[in-house]
Amino acid sequence: MLNHSIDRQQAVLDAIDTLRQAVGSAREGLPEDIFLFVSSLTPLINVDLLIRDEQGRTLLTWRDDRYCGPGWHIPGGIIRFKERSADRIAAVAADELGASVSFDTRPLCRHEMLTPTRDVRGHFISLLHVCRLNTLPDPARRFDPAAPRAGDWAWHSHCPDNLVPVQRVYRDYIDGDPGAQQAPTIQVSGGNAEDH
Repeated sequence: MLNHSIDRQQAVLDAIDTLRQAVGSAREGLPEDIFLFVSSLTPLINVDLLIRDEQGRTLLTWRDDRYCGPGWHIPGGIIRFKERSADRIAAVAADELGASVSFDTRPLCRHEMLTPTRDVRGHFISLLHVCRLNTLPDPARRFDPAAPRAGDWAWHSHCPDNLVPVQRVYRDYIDGDPGAQQAPTIQVSGGNAEDH
């Protein structure tokens, strides 16, 4: 029995060594298969960018993936290892919008999402930050309803019906409800995989 325990421990150490060699610097992000494996072991922390204009519209981006399906979402991204949340906010603005932003350092709310029926990408802690555009979004990425592309952006005067389900907790913020500013800073949701 002792030899079996030692063999198993060595197998785990060898697997970890192989993963470290495959990953390189985690500061640059992880290869997708390793990222998905990690997401089945620990919560992921991400930032979401609430960007509104002078007319009260909210800037959303189009998403279409195997986890959320097609729909609108608030731009956001997962914080990398040893990356400051401020740097991830800047990277999301640049990567998803082709823009730069300034932002409130204190999150407007924290949302914890649990998907009980899914282990991969099944637990997120999301920090919603109020942001302001310093530069305009890239016009080449403007959403065209006739040819929707993942990552394209559009302004919304109210929350669209096809907001991705996991972000429905942000509906009042997108609609500009002043009461949402007074909402609890911690919001927890759970549900089945179809909801998230």
